Amino acid sequence: MSASPTFGFTLRATDGAARLGELRTPHGVVQTPAFMPVGTQGTVKATLQRDLEELGAEIILGNTYHLFLRPGDGLISRFGGLHRFAGWTRPMLTDSGGFQVFSLAERRVITEEGADFRSHLDGSRHLLTPERAVDIQARLGSDIAMVLDECLAYPAERDAVAASMQRSVRWARRCRERLDRLRADPPADIVLATPGQAQFGIVQGGVLQDLRDESADGTVAIGFEGYAIGGLSVGEPADVMYAITEATARRLPADQPRYLMGAGTPEDLVECVARGIDMFDCVMPTRNARNGQLFTSQGRINIKNARYADDESPVDPACGCYTCRRHSRAYLRHLYMAGEITASTLNTLHNLSFYLDTMRRIRDAIAFRTFETFRQEFLRSVSRLPLDS
Repeated sequence: MSASPTFGFTLRATDGAARLGELRTPHGVVQTPAFMPVGTQGTVKATLQRDLEELGAEIILGNTYHLFLRPGDGLISRFGGLHRFAGWTRPMLTDSGGFQVFSLAERRVITEEGADFRSHLDGSRHLLTPERAVDIQARLGSDIAMVLDECLAYPAERDAVAASMQRSVRWARRCRERLDRLRADPPADIVLATPGQAQFGIVQGGVLQDLRDESADGTVAIGFEGYAIGGLSVGEPADVMYAITEATARRLPADQPRYLMGAGTPEDLVECVARGIDMFDCVMPTRNARNGQLFTSQGRINIKNARYADDESPVDPACGCYTCRRHSRAYLRHLYMAGEITASTLNTLHNLSFYLDTMRRIRDAIAFRTFETFRQEFLRSVSRLPLDS
């Protein structure tokens, strides 16, 4: 199996199981642990690329399923890849689209060949195979491409979880073989927008640790530039997610990045860094912002509540983001209640700032070997106030 010559990971320090690292990609360096804002359709909702850069986002996430359907990977390829198309110059990771396809329920059928589904946009029929997921992401030109895997809802019967996990391992091998062929001799219709694109394998197995172990061993044996833990944060109790994450992370190579897909709350980030995870993504900070829920150093608040109608204080006095420097809770509530688009923008800037600043503080704590103290203080402070009703 060939490896990307322009991708690498350096583990710089540890504090317990928490890891401080540096991810080198064709479009730049990412300090880990890292949070990736979710830019599903080539944009992080309600923000400009300039805003993301000023917030310190070093890597964002795009999605194969959505970009394949609209505007199409062929069009994006003709623009030179997603970085040029979207005007984002820093690193980018693309999800394979597996989670979106499998969430279509009655619109898709899973076979060994791949996922046969109907578009949620117009009902058109498509077949997403492991090979096609690789081809689409090659055209998009992300720095990190994910393999196609099968995601099951929680809970699921053991036999179903085992069959799904084993299929995901077989699909992962097909994804790797396809990328190796593209690297060696790309066909005329596939231009590698980022020739040094890396590929991550995904560990599945539900909440059954023996199946997770089998999946991890099989996926690592194939050989990828990094490894993700998928299929968690889908409804299982938090303590179960943490236990599976911890045991699975220990089974992955120590000298390669570990990515927990789709989790989650600020508490999840801190707790899973403590269990050896390097990379995270979640729609929570952006989606919750659009719904008026803001994260602060003292807990979460719902800005639409009447108690903030004449509150002159910033969302979070401890935050230095543009929203907190310039605007009061009263103004943000007014914008939200008036249905102003600016409400989504200002709320999103704050929530992303909170997440990215949390990751900076985590990295500093690991560097100074004070992570456990930081962890305990953080968990006390973010839970100090109840969630507004």
